[in-house]
Amino acid sequence: MNEVAQAATQTVQVISIYKELAMALAIGLWAIGPGIGIGLIGKWALEAVGRNPEVAGKIQWLAILYIAFAEAVAIYALVIAFITWFVAL
Repeated sequence: MNEVAQAATQTVQVISIYKELAMALAIGLWAIGPGIGIGLIGKWALEAVGRNPEVAGKIQWLAILYIAFAEAVAIYALVIAFITWFVAL
């Protein structure tokens, strides 16, 4: 019986390690996309304002809107990471 308990304990430890790895990968890798996207949105918005300063307000509003959409992807990654952490495999 003692061997069975040790095997069960080792299994739980392995599952815990995989859960931590899955959480780290989910938030780490999925945060790369929104980070790049937000950087590109800012770059293109600044280029557009530089070319046509009269529409700066409209470009700023659209840039903020698209940044919010890109940030939603990172929030989804955070939610999936927490689901992975709190739900057993």
